[in-house]
Amino acid sequence: MSNYEIPYWKKYTLSIEEAAAYFRIGEGKLRKLVSENPNAEYLLWNGNRVQIKRERFERFVDTLSAI
Repeated sequence: MSNYEIPYWKKYTLSIEEAAAYFRIGEGKLRKLVSENPNAEYLLWNGNRVQIKRERFERFVDTLSAI
């Protein structure tokens, strides 16, 4: 079994750390967005761990002029 890494731009969901690197937004800012909008369409909860749906979050960010 080989160990390989899927590039961020091909992943369906990203962790907070991966999203911070991909979107160049600080982890603190992302955690604040998650805590203020826990039912946002771009979030997927796995127990108490949050995953960010990459394409939906991209569309959300496209609507913003500042974050």
